[in-house]
Amino acid sequence: MAKSRAYDLVVFDWDGTLMDSTANIVNALQYAFTEIGLPIPSREDCAYVIGLSLQDAMKYLAPTMNESDYQEIVLKYREHYFENANQMVLYDGATQLLEKLEASGHFLAVATGKSRLGLNDALKATGLEGVFHTTRCADESFSKPNPAMLFEVMDRVGMTVEQTIMIGDTTHDLQMAKSAGTHAIGLTHGAHAKEALSKLPNRAILNNLHELLEWFEA
Repeated sequence: MAKSRAYDLVVFDWDGTLMDSTANIVNALQYAFTEIGLPIPSREDCAYVIGLSLQDAMKYLAPTMNESDYQEIVLKYREHYFENANQMVLYDGATQLLEKLEASGHFLAVATGKSRLGLNDALKATGLEGVFHTTRCADESFSKPNPAMLFEVMDRVGMTVEQTIMIGDTTHDLQMAKSAGTHAIGLTHGAHAKEALSKLPNRAILNNLHELLEWFEA
């Protein structure tokens, strides 16, 4: 496969992009609010915050929450999320896509709203440890849509914005790419709808990872 469109660095979001975890995240957020007796956010609002750091997600879902409630709700969220982590799998085609991109000479990276502990656990569970040249997490940098994670990834592997493309399922991913000056592709199989993704600059809005591989091979 020839290297596509001069993008030497392909940066992936994790949740909702490579891993089918949207439902578990939404359920865990609603569970956490239920457990501590706060008004339960809608599924739409919970899906919207996927990709943000937990702190920024909580600020959006409960802007008047006090510090003690915040700490408790994060604990409840993580409790429910990890209890159901074994139900989450990579999207169909993820392994094939990554193998073909790696074989064709692309640098691969992850920029995610997950914590470092959460991403490391996910990489180990999916057998993708060692696949990515570098990864950045929200607890190591600024949360999306701030472009800091993308800049840090590019700096780590010595790539420019012209050589880089961001792949994500949320407007936060595409806005981060816009702010960083890189190109982006949106995937509709995750948290945010095609209509919302299409409002931000993109090279394509695709339905799944099979279509993404076809795009790179075109």
